[in-house]
Amino acid sequence: MTVVLLLCDGCSIVVRRLFYCCVTIVTQVGQTENEPLLGLLFIPNVRKIARFVLLSPLIPLSLHRQSAVADQAAANIYMTMNELKKAFAAKLLNIKAIKLQPENPFTWASGWKSPFYCDNRKTLSYPALRSFVKLELAHAVLEHFPEATAVAGVATGAIAQGALVADELNLPFCYVRSKPKDHGMQNLIEGTLPEGAKVVVVEDLISTGGSSLKAVDALRKAGFEVVGMVASYTYGFPIAEQAFREAGVRLVTLTDYEHVVAQARETGYIKEEDVEVLHAWRKDPAIWMK
Repeated sequence: MTVVLLLCDGCSIVVRRLFYCCVTIVTQVGQTENEPLLGLLFIPNVRKIARFVLLSPLIPLSLHRQSAVADQAAANIYMTMNELKKAFAAKLLNIKAIKLQPENPFTWASGWKSPFYCDNRKTLSYPALRSFVKLELAHAVLEHFPEATAVAGVATGAIAQGALVADELNLPFCYVRSKPKDHGMQNLIEGTLPEGAKVVVVEDLISTGGSSLKAVDALRKAGFEVVGMVASYTYGFPIAEQAFREAGVRLVTLTDYEHVVAQARETGYIKEEDVEVLHAWRKDPAIWMK
C-alpha cells in the first residue's frame, strides 16, 4: 500500500519545510520497508499540472503499525544526514568534476596555484544529479535559513543553481555580478527583489571567499538582509572561514575538500602520493610552488 502527497504552488514556507522532511523520511522508510512504491508529486502550479517533479519512494501506510521500522528509519535518516557530504563527493568523482594536475597546476582568479580543481558546475549537465543538488540546496535553505524570503545567485557559476533553488522554493530570485556591467543599465544586481527581503545566497564553490562575500556586501548595500549562504562545495581554507566569520555570514555546504579527498583516496581516484601533494598545497596554498 502506498500514498501520494501533493504540494501546490503558494504553500507556506512551513508547509514546504514539512514537505522536505517528508521526502527524507519517505526515502529511508521506503528503503527499509521494501514495499511497492509509487511516488511523491510536486505540483508547482495548479493551473499547470502537467509540470511536476516525481520523487520516490513513498511512506507505506502500514508504517504506523510497525514501530521497529520507524525506529530503523530514524536511525537511517541520521546516517543519511551525516553521509550527505560523502555521498555528494562520490557523485562529483563519478562525473569527473574533480581534476588533479600536480605537474601542471591550475591558476585561480586569486593568483594561487593549485593541483586540485573542483568543477561542480558539471552537475548541471546530468539531470538526475542536477535535481539532487537542487533539492539538497533547497533542503539546506529550509533547514538552516527558514526565514529566507528571496534567493540570490553569485555570478556566474551559481546563477543556474540559484535559479533552480529559487524555483523549487517558489521564492524571488536575482543574481549578483562580480562588477557592474559597463553598458546598458550598468547593474550589479540583476533582477528585482521585494524591499527589505531576507536573502539566502547560493554559491557553487567557496575558495578564498572573496567573490562570495563581495556579493553579500552588494546585497547589503542595496538594502537587503543576508541571512546566510549555501554552496555546493568548499575548500575549507582558514582564510575563507575567517572572512565569513568577520562578515557575519553563516555558510552551509553540501560537501568539502576533506570528504572529496577521502572518497577519492578510498576509491583509488587518486594515488597515495597525490594525497601528500594535496595536503602540502592546502596547508598554505598562497605560497605553494613559489
